Amino acid sequence: MSELPERNGWSIARHCGDTTPDRTQRLLNHAVWDTLAAMGVVRRFAVAGLEEAARRGRRRRGLVIGAIDETGQEKAGEATCGVKRQYLGCAGQVANGINTVHLSYVREKTGHALIGARQWIPREHLEDPVKSLVMGLPLDLSFRTKGQLAIDISTDAAAGGIRPDFYCGDEVYGSCTELREHFEASGQAYVLRVPSNFMLTLAAGTKMTCAEAVAALLRHPRRWEVRSAGSGSKGERWYAWAWLATASPRHCLLVRRHLKTGELAFHYCFVPDGQLLTKTRLIRAAGLRWPVEEDFEFGKDCFGLDQCQARLYTAILRHAVLVMAALAICAVTAALLRDRTDTQAPPPVRPDQPPPPDPGLIPLTIPEIKRMLAALTTRPPPRWLVIHWDAWTRRHQARSRWFHKRARLARDAGIALVS
Repeated sequence: MSELPERNGWSIARHCGDTTPDRTQRLLNHAVWDTLAAMGVVRRFAVAGLEEAARRGRRRRGLVIGAIDETGQEKAGEATCGVKRQYLGCAGQVANGINTVHLSYVREKTGHALIGARQWIPREHLEDPVKSLVMGLPLDLSFRTKGQLAIDISTDAAAGGIRPDFYCGDEVYGSCTELREHFEASGQAYVLRVPSNFMLTLAAGTKMTCAEAVAALLRHPRRWEVRSAGSGSKGERWYAWAWLATASPRHCLLVRRHLKTGELAFHYCFVPDGQLLTKTRLIRAAGLRWPVEEDFEFGKDCFGLDQCQARLYTAILRHAVLVMAALAICAVTAALLRDRTDTQAPPPVRPDQPPPPDPGLIPLTIPEIKRMLAALTTRPPPRWLVIHWDAWTRRHQARSRWFHKRARLARDAGIALVS
């Protein structure tokens, strides 16, 4: 939670007052602690804290969403566990890096936090015994797609008594038949994005893609209804919505259309018997997937989620768990203080309404709580420690430079022999 521009073994050790990064690196790489059990502690803390905030704010009737998504971190070289040229959302393109699937617990109108994570490992890393050993992959680790990793994370959450009203995810997870079947077998409702070529079986037994169904059945403007997908930082998020029945009475297709661009988004929905199935409820659920993106933003900007310099499988997951813990503390604090710190003036009701003399204050946010905690707990380092770390860093860089030059000499000698 410090104000460090970078959070790695060196910078954290210096901030804590250590003379070398050995302790910080040992915590991630060699210390004996159950990483998944620690993740379970974070999960229980976050869920209990957000539920308590909802109870205090009398928002117990709000939806609870499990939002699944992955986030990446760019990496150089080939030594890091799971590194591969792949699409990274953080880069917006195919780049060299790693990807981790996360689960965010979203309490409507209360707060949200990350409560589960699994790193995606390419099949070729698992099938190469040398790479598996160097990257620290567990011997019993098998290849899992991102959809299968979502099954693992949601299974852990269910074992801890967490059953959200809906699970939400983008096309990666909506396209995973195994994930959808897992949710349906356990009676878990979901609203999952699917691509335009996703095949539907409509009520009349006709099979067509989502795009074809919209073109054939939703041409008339009256089939669409403008509704809000929930409030954002700048107000309500308005879209046009329509839904189509399928051959299954518990499945339907929810379609969202952007009011300006006309861009379509397709949501394949399942609601088990005995649970309320309405368009309003599905729209609310679809609009609550975005907080996982905010969790990624906070995790990276405030707590260094994408600044991990570890290379081993367990160390990377442990770094994620520690970031999740810091995020959960701030998220729960923000949720509990929401009503006490919200002094905003009433929103405008007319476009020509003059501004209030005092706009008030928005509720405390996660970044602001993090900054206050950092200010209250940080002490300036003594002069001798600053001088020590300057010398230690320069000595380490000199040693690294010497070994790089020696390796280059060997490589140049090999090139000379070949030529």
